[in-house]
Amino acid sequence: EVQLVESGGGLVQPGGSLRLSCAASGFSVTDVTMTWFRQPPGEGLEWVSTINRFSSTTYADSVRGRFTISRDKAKNTLYLQMNSLKPDDTAVYYCTKDGHKGQGTQVTVSS
Repeated sequence: EVQLVESGGGLVQPGGSLRLSCAASGFSVTDVTMTWFRQPPGEGLEWVSTINRFSSTTYADSVRGRFTISRDKAKNTLYLQMNSLKPDDTAVYYCTKDGHKGQGTQVTVSS
């Protein structure tokens, strides 16, 4: 059974950093394509970043150069390192795999 559990969110000041984690079970994170989405308050899901089984990564224009997607085979965990955070990054962040989604983790960027 595929399970995804996000963590690492919180309240951070503009310019700060957070690292989100997505602990996976039921499959290996290095064998599949995985994606981070986010949902800002009152808005729909927004694509953030994807990593495929060949470790090729892509990013939304709004986060490129500030966010980094990565994964750890031994921990079977997907990460999203977020630097230089802005208030517009405030959202619930979800990791996904083939339509499966975790419960999300809240990121709030505010002074």
